[in-house]
Amino acid sequence: MSHKVAVIGTGYVGLVTGACLADVGNDVLCIDVDPSKIERMRRGEVPIYEPGLDVVLHRTLREGRIRFSLDLDVAVRECDLLMFCLPTPPGKDGQADLDMVISTAHRVAELLNELNITEPRIVVNKSTVPVGTAALVQEIFTRVAPKRHVDVVSNPEFLREGFAVEDFMRPDRIVVGTSSSYAAERMHSLYRPFTDRGATLLIFDEKSSEVTKYAANSFLATKISFMNDLSEYCEAVGADIENIRIGIGIDPRIGSRFLNAGIGYGGSCFPKDVKAIIHAASEAGTPLEVIQAAKVVNDHQVRRFTGRVVARFDGDMSGKRVALWGLAFKPDTDDVREAPSFVIIDRLLSEGATVVAFDPEARETTQRVIGDRITYAEDAYAALQGADVLIIATEWQEFRDPDFTRMRSLLTAPIVFDGRNIYNPQEMVERGFEYHSVGRGSVYPES
Repeated sequence: MSHKVAVIGTGYVGLVTGACLADVGNDVLCIDVDPSKIERMRRGEVPIYEPGLDVVLHRTLREGRIRFSLDLDVAVRECDLLMFCLPTPPGKDGQADLDMVISTAHRVAELLNELNITEPRIVVNKSTVPVGTAALVQEIFTRVAPKRHVDVVSNPEFLREGFAVEDFMRPDRIVVGTSSSYAAERMHSLYRPFTDRGATLLIFDEKSSEVTKYAANSFLATKISFMNDLSEYCEAVGADIENIRIGIGIDPRIGSRFLNAGIGYGGSCFPKDVKAIIHAASEAGTPLEVIQAAKVVNDHQVRRFTGRVVARFDGDMSGKRVALWGLAFKPDTDDVREAPSFVIIDRLLSEGATVVAFDPEARETTQRVIGDRITYAEDAYAALQGADVLIIATEWQEFRDPDFTRMRSLLTAPIVFDGRNIYNPQEMVERGFEYHSVGRGSVYPES
């Protein structure tokens, strides 16, 4: 059964959601407030880097199943499912900012009255929001549009940037929070193309659905921070964190994913969601001490790593030229929100160094944030020319098997600080590099 779906907000979550729902046969209308962005998407241009999304967008545009508009009233008039994919950035205290969710709910409620909509509408919250938000939005519709039938549903997303299309089309679970049997039936119908292929649809109450999203991201962030915390101990006693990762990851109770030590997590989800649940739990009088510790470790890890770079040069980075491979917070995305690379850049610049960076996709997004404080290289090798040290901040695939002989010839000294443990220490020594990584002892070539 085809549904008429409005996706309100076309960021990472919104555009992937709209394109993928259109790809399984729905009539999708995507709404945004940015005219230039709308025009680009109408031409089939994807304003973000997400592998495979361009293919899906081109196909659904060609087949007429997805449209883009600035007009929210068209969405309210034509679509019975209204999906909120709106930003909820953290405030200064870490609390999620719900201004856009609340203002959009108010405007939709007003439009339901103005357009005299008599058919039921389902408002689906895909934005990551604190517990109780569905009830808050429901209260807005009850108060502003009391004569209209509106059910508010919590339907958090579990998309990984870089794999978002794959995750949407082949989800391991779909969580829906609703106390309405009508809304539950409609959501089950919407997601039938996925459940028919084996996805598990979970119908919870609204609050449990909202907490599930925060709990998932906080748990994964905690796994990362656990390994990063352990990495400092491994460096101190001479153990190898990579061996430990393998040794504990085989245990099915632990699992092998999210056990890679490095310079910490970043992006649009983990930092924001960890801060939000810490704040919400504190407000509820139930502080989450394990999650608080995960945040402390994450903040410390990248600073500790950068401190090791500075210490290698006896605390004097003035005049040093640093090559930086990777700007995005993870590979296969151009997202630089909360990227550890920015912490590294800030520290190095404050120490008097110059930074020459290369990232396959994140140059434009980086320039929008930090401008020309650093130099941008056209390729990975250009960044190395005349550099005193190479720092690897993002594990892009193209960095994993470079021309090591060429690397050595371009660097003024063969010094590598690998923040993602993508190389084998013994092999790096054999290639003539001084090699520093995370949770493994530093190694030096024979003089």
